Amino acid sequence: MDNEKAKMLTGQPYKAFGDILLSERQYAKELIFDFNNLRPTDVEKRNEIIKNLFGKTGNTFFIEPPFRCDYGYNIEIGDNFYSNYNLIILDCAKVIIGDNVLIAPNVGIYTAGHPLHYEMRNEGYEYAFPIFIGNNVWIGGNVIINPGVKIGDNSVIGAGSVVTRDIPENVVAVGNPCRILKQITVEDKLFYYKDLPFV
Repeated sequence: MDNEKAKMLTGQPYKAFGDILLSERQYAKELIFDFNNLRPTDVEKRNEIIKNLFGKTGNTFFIEPPFRCDYGYNIEIGDNFYSNYNLIILDCAKVIIGDNVLIAPNVGIYTAGHPLHYEMRNEGYEYAFPIFIGNNVWIGGNVIINPGVKIGDNSVIGAGSVVTRDIPENVVAVGNPCRILKQITVEDKLFYYKDLPFV
């Protein structure tokens, strides 16, 4: 394995523009170009591209184009995955997503970052930390998930949030930076939106 790629995959500072990593990103871009330019009815062809691109897919998934990622092989999605338009995944490290996850439009999942000090940035160093999203999670529109974050099962991330630290299971979390707003309980089965009852 290329030394810079090995560093990338183990959370060490690395340079992303060596021959191997650049060629792998270019390969992914070719597949993504094909994915994003298929006709809307070509769902099976789109899904086949994703199966070839991702490290793992569940049995059922639907990704609305356009979609972008860096490598693809670091992305794993579970069963019954859905993402709306303009999902961007910078998968320099693993992005592992559980079952029954819904992602709204314009969401960014970023494992990659750059050093704070300009000298290291100017030398071209990056780093990447994995992101884990549990089962039954709903991520609202325009959410950004930063490197190293874990989101627990059954949680909801409100629209426009910037997730900078771990979010536990069974909560609604919102804001910039994203914070817990409330626990999700069995009583929430009675409501479909905020405090409006079904009946």
